[in-house]
Amino acid sequence: MLVVIMGAGRLGFNLAKDLLKDGHKVQLIERDEDLSIEVAQELDTVVIWGNGTDYKILEDAQIDEADVFVAATGDDNANLMAALLAKEYKPDKIIARVNDPQHEKVFLESDMVEIIRPETTEAGYLEKLILKPQVADLYVVDKGQAEILEIEVKNDDIIGKTINELSPTDDYIICGYCENNDDKITICKPEMVLKYGDKISILSKRDSTKKVLEKFTE
Repeated sequence: MLVVIMGAGRLGFNLAKDLLKDGHKVQLIERDEDLSIEVAQELDTVVIWGNGTDYKILEDAQIDEADVFVAATGDDNANLMAALLAKEYKPDKIIARVNDPQHEKVFLESDMVEIIRPETTEAGYLEKLILKPQVADLYVVDKGQAEILEIEVKNDDIIGKTINELSPTDDYIICGYCENNDDKITICKPEMVLKYGDKISILSKRDSTKKVLEKFTE
């Protein structure tokens, strides 16, 4: 997997480090020349000095071959612009960091990027979004002790089952439900039946997340 990351600050650096450790290919873009040199030496990977809002810089970073593009800077305007440009190259996933909650609506209206909010800007959680395509969104709660996963129902083992048959357990609870092609969330009732393409929100203990993903997405 090739992941192009714009921004070599704390989030971008740690994300790149984790992905490289797991054997993935990473191209970093950093507009600060000194930081780009420092990070390239420390991570032993390509760091392109430039601005990710420039087509040429994106192409130098092999955006046309990327599976995922991540805009991880502290500048919302740059993140949104870079995400819009990256869309033209059609990576499988585009993720943009939103630093100011007031800007969140603008990002969501672009209808082509997944956003990460300040409370979820930890490299480990972002890596899960990248490596687990079945997870539509992820939120961290209770100071990292739990996570809310939004998952699209595609597993034959759970299609046709009621909420009551699956939840709650000691590890998780299904708390929200959106019917296929409907963005309106409903609080789950025991008798609701899951259908292909529905989205469910699952509150999971952090240590149980892997087990939950295996149950609902594999």
